Amino acid sequence: MEFPVQTANPAKAESACLVVPVFKDSDLLPAAAKLDDASERLIGQLIERGDFDAKLGNVQLLPFAPGLSADRLMLVGLGERGKCQERAFIKALDAAFTAVAGLPVEDVAVAFTDVPVPERSIAWKARMTAEAAQRAVYRFDEFKSEKAPRPRLGKVALLLSDSEAAGEAREGARIGNAVGQGVAYTRTLGNLPGNVCTPSYLADQAEQLGRESGGTLAVEILDEAALEELGAHSLLSVGRGSEQPSQLIVMKYQGADSADEAPHVLVGKGITFDTGGISLKPGEAMDEMKFDMCGAASVFGTAKAVLGIRPKLNLVFIVAAAENMPDGRATKPGDIIKTLKGLTVEVLNTDAEGRLVLCDALTYAERFEPASVVDIATLTGAAIIALGHHATGLLSNDDDLALDLLDAGEAAWDRAWHLPLWDEYKEQLDSNFADMANIGGRPAGTITAACFLSRFADKFPWAHLDIAGTAWTSGKQKGASGRPVGLLTQYLLDREEEARQVENES
Repeated sequence: MEFPVQTANPAKAESACLVVPVFKDSDLLPAAAKLDDASERLIGQLIERGDFDAKLGNVQLLPFAPGLSADRLMLVGLGERGKCQERAFIKALDAAFTAVAGLPVEDVAVAFTDVPVPERSIAWKARMTAEAAQRAVYRFDEFKSEKAPRPRLGKVALLLSDSEAAGEAREGARIGNAVGQGVAYTRTLGNLPGNVCTPSYLADQAEQLGRESGGTLAVEILDEAALEELGAHSLLSVGRGSEQPSQLIVMKYQGADSADEAPHVLVGKGITFDTGGISLKPGEAMDEMKFDMCGAASVFGTAKAVLGIRPKLNLVFIVAAAENMPDGRATKPGDIIKTLKGLTVEVLNTDAEGRLVLCDALTYAERFEPASVVDIATLTGAAIIALGHHATGLLSNDDDLALDLLDAGEAAWDRAWHLPLWDEYKEQLDSNFADMANIGGRPAGTITAACFLSRFADKFPWAHLDIAGTAWTSGKQKGASGRPVGLLTQYLLDREEEARQVENES
C-alpha cells in the first residue's frame, strides 16, 4: 500500500474519498475547516443541524462533495476533544478504514495527522494511520469456496497542514506500513489450520523470507537429526508423539555496519498444534490450539517488518517448532528429559510443553553472545486470568530490558505489564527426581513458567512475553491479532536509535 504525503490545500486533493475527523464539542480541525470553507460550510451545517453526530467511531459518507476535488466525503467522529487519547484516536481510525474498505475505491485522502493526541508526534499519528489501513484491508479467506470481494484500497494520502513535518510523516507512514504488513503476515500464519501450518511449513516460510530478502536474511534449519546431535532433547521430547518432525528455525539479519556487533535475539514458541499430549486438553475450543504458534508467528511478522524497514542492527530470529500429539512414543507425565543446557526436567504435565521447546532455544541463543534475548509465547492460561486480553505479560531478569519493552509497548500502543520474577516462586518448581519440574502448581502459573525459562537465560539480558491473552480473539470474531509485532518492532527500532546516539557521542 502507498502512503504519499500531501501538503496542498485539502479541498484540491483529487481522491475517491476524503476522510475527515471531527470532534463532538470543538472547532473544526485545520484540514476540516478548509474543506468546510470550500464546500460552503457543508461540514459545519451537518453538525449544527444534528445530521452528523461526532460520537467516537461514528462514520457518515456523503456520496457527493460539492466544491471539493474529491468524489466523496466521509466524516468520522472523534468524540469529546478532552478525551482524545491514544485509544480514541485508534478507534476512530479503525472505524474510518473499516468503512473505507467496504467502498469501491482504490485511493483515499485522510486528515488524521491534524488530530491532537497528547505527547504523540506527527510520525506516530502517520504510523498508526498506516497500521490501521493495513488492518482494515486484511482478509483470511484462503479456504472459502466463495470469496467476498477484496478491498480495492491501494493508496492512502496523508493530508498534512504543517508542510515542515512532511518528512516526519513519511517516515512514520513507512514504518507503519512495514509493521502493518508484518502484523498481517503474523495473523495469516496464526489463522492457518494445523494440518497446513506444520513445523515444516514454518521452515519453508523462513526459507522463502530468506530468498525474498536479497541476501539480507540468512536462514538455517535444524532438523530432528541435527537437534539430536546437538542434544536438544527437551525440544525433541515435545514432538515425539507427532508424525510431524520438529524443527529449530534460525534466521540471521545483519544490518549493523559491523558483523561483530552483538545481536538482539527474538525467540518464538512454535507449537503448531497443541493437544496437550498425554495430558490431553478438553475438547471444547481445542481448535484454537492452532494459535499456539502465535509466538513464532510474531517472530516471523517482526522479521518481515524488519526487512521492510532495514534498521542498522544485527538480529537473530529463532523459532522452536513442534506439534504436541499423543501416541505410543509421546512423552508421559513422570518422564525425565535432559535439556540442551544439561539440566534435567521431570515432566509432570505434558501440556506445559511450550517451556520445553523454548528452554533449548534459549540455550541455543547463547552461542550468538546476544545483547538481549526476548522470547514470545502463548505460554499460560494463567496470563489470561491475571491480565485478560488487553495486556501482554512481561517478565525479565533485567530491569532495564523490561523498561525498554514497556516503553516500546506504550509507543507502539501494543502494551505489556510487568510481573515479578522473584526467587521465592522458583521453589514451586522443585522436583524430588530431577533438577526441576516443568510446572509449579496453580498459584502464579505465569510467573513460575517464566521462572522455569529463567534457568536457561542466565548468560544474557532476557525477557519473556506471555501472549496467551493477546495473540488471538475467540468467539464470533475468532482470529489471530498479530500482536506483539508492533511492540517488538518498536523495541528493535529503539535499540537502533540508542546505538546511533552512542555512536554520535563517541
